[in-house]
Amino acid sequence: MKRSGTADLPLHYGKVPPWLYERMSVLGLSIIEVILADYGKDEVLRRLADPFWFQSFGAVMGMDWHSSGITTSVMGALKRSINPNSQTLGLYICGGKGKFSRETPSELIQIADKTGLNGNELVRASKLSAKVDNTAIQDGYQLYLHNFILADNGNWSVVQQGMHESDSTARRYHWHSENIKSFVEEPHTGINGISRGKILNLTDSEASQNRKGILEISHTDSAEIMSDFARLILPAHHDVQASDVDLKRLGALLYVTREQQPQNFEDLLMLEGVGPRTMQSLALVSEVIHGAPSRFTDPARFSFAHGGKDGHPFPVPTKVYDESISIIRKGIEKSKLGSSDKLKTLNKLHDIVVKTEQDFTPDFDIQDVIEEERQNSWRFGGKTVFGDAQKPSPPKPIQLSLF
Repeated sequence: MKRSGTADLPLHYGKVPPWLYERMSVLGLSIIEVILADYGKDEVLRRLADPFWFQSFGAVMGMDWHSSGITTSVMGALKRSINPNSQTLGLYICGGKGKFSRETPSELIQIADKTGLNGNELVRASKLSAKVDNTAIQDGYQLYLHNFILADNGNWSVVQQGMHESDSTARRYHWHSENIKSFVEEPHTGINGISRGKILNLTDSEASQNRKGILEISHTDSAEIMSDFARLILPAHHDVQASDVDLKRLGALLYVTREQQPQNFEDLLMLEGVGPRTMQSLALVSEVIHGAPSRFTDPARFSFAHGGKDGHPFPVPTKVYDESISIIRKGIEKSKLGSSDKLKTLNKLHDIVVKTEQDFTPDFDIQDVIEEERQNSWRFGGKTVFGDAQKPSPPKPIQLSLF
């Protein structure tokens, strides 16, 4: 699995409203718990180190699908919900935004004392990752967020983000201990941000001679080469457009969840009674949990689960959101008691959508889908940062003039 990338991230200000933050914390924890149960701690770390998956993860939770705010809100929600359960989950999240980022070393030392891990090495990894992204890569971005995600087996990931002073854009950097052979030569699993042409990047493999000269001056040996990383590019526009979405994947999902019924699929009988709109959300949540890495190249598609707090592509359907959380939480609780049928059903829902894609030809206008969601938003408890979705007024009759 290649976890790497560069993406355009418009810098968004403001706070996540409490009604969304509460739900993000619960859904985020639920998704992480299912991944832990099915794939293990190292897979959670690998997912968080994947810029494509991370952006899709934030979008499925109702955040603005393309903005820098996903980083702050997702990591804040996860820290809030995971850390009280760290002893059970075996995962810890340190750091955060601003002053909280500077608390990372002391948090790591405390965790090391509890787990027997090497605290000094963990602190060194945290400080070096920040130093590289602030100094060795001189791309105009100043770090303002640093999160260190640690498993009790000693493996870790880092998610950190920098701001460009001149044009209000952000760049997100991802690190993963599994892939790191060196802190000074291409150590990243991914970098997200707006491409600015040529930059000074002393961690690039092509800068090895530059580093060699610097290292010779300081009488230090050079480091081994790390693998290259790909790039994810996100647009600046707020609205979701057809070009932002894999229409074949979205169309197949809408067909399965809206046109088909659970009784038509023996594997989905556990979801009988669940409405089409909730099925749509569950299918996208299931894809975040079980989808292959190649399926996260269009993060905007995952905003069709629970919309976005800014109203794009549509208001957050809180009633659907709550039903999705309830179904997943019940599945998790039952699986702890030895019955995993409900969680297996979510996996099968994803499998059915993937199979449907093979012979599916998209023949729909994505704007029609978005408009339908907006028209029905009031039915599903639609909310944005601007207020509650209102019932649309009936169309006004056309007054014909005789003259």
